[in-house]
Amino acid sequence: MLSMYPACFFHEEDGYSVVFPDLNWLATQGDTFEEAMEMAVECLAGYLHTSQIDGDTVPPPSKLSDIDPYAIAKELDPEAPMCGAIVNMVSVDVAAYAKQHFEKSVRKTLTIPAWLNNAALEMGLNFSQILQEALLAKVQAR
Repeated sequence: MLSMYPACFFHEEDGYSVVFPDLNWLATQGDTFEEAMEMAVECLAGYLHTSQIDGDTVPPPSKLSDIDPYAIAKELDPEAPMCGAIVNMVSVDVAAYAKQHFEKSVRKTLTIPAWLNNAALEMGLNFSQILQEALLAKVQAR
């Protein structure tokens, strides 16, 4: 399912800043407009994916016509000089993006003693599952 949110793109001296006013001022940046758009897609996908996992409620997107980038710029920094600004919809298929970027599995080769391998095989243990569970427990314990 495609998710779409308006984002303000602010052209600055060193590239573009991007702000999603509907999503708690979620922000990213890029050196070029194209890079800023790529980063905006990644940022939006990460935010929505994490919100889904955590069970957080995500507000509905505003209409493009309801977003005033200059008012948002002044709200973020009243002292900032006015720069070029546009509002653009950023869209992402969160499930497809997460599958490709966040949930992608990687193959690892490891060595264990032969006796341990044989004992585990006799018990029908799933090596990948056990390794993932053990690693997750270690990471979460930090």
